[in-house]
Amino acid sequence: MIVNEIILWITENQELLVGIGLVSAAVFVASLVSLPWLVAMIPNDYFVPKKRQSPPWKNNFPGIWLLAFIGKNIIGSLLLLAGIVMLFLPGQGLLTMVAGLLMMDYPGKFALERKIALTPSILSKLNWLRSTLNRPPLDTEK
Repeated sequence: MIVNEIILWITENQELLVGIGLVSAAVFVASLVSLPWLVAMIPNDYFVPKKRQSPPWKNNFPGIWLLAFIGKNIIGSLLLLAGIVMLFLPGQGLLTMVAGLLMMDYPGKFALERKIALTPSILSKLNWLRSTLNRPPLDTEK
């Protein structure tokens, strides 16, 4: 019975499913195209300190920093929720969840980022992407 209802819903909503599939494909292509540029934008000494340093504009413009903080965490939370939904619907669920987690601020985030990025196999791929845009490799030590 439930299988018949699902099949009926799919046949009645084919345009919606095609639209979701097209949006998913566009997001996937956009993420592949933007990935080298995003990796190249990371400062080469970003992972050198063991603790994250506060951005210099945090103290100079606290109101703007607070708005950016709130906006970034809202967008990150929405991406995380969308990624969870995409685990069951068409889309890049895991990739979207990772993007959401990287945008949000939570305790231990920098240590997690550092551990993942400095894994030798991942570091070599990141540095390869950076080299495609003539950027220096990421520093791992001072």
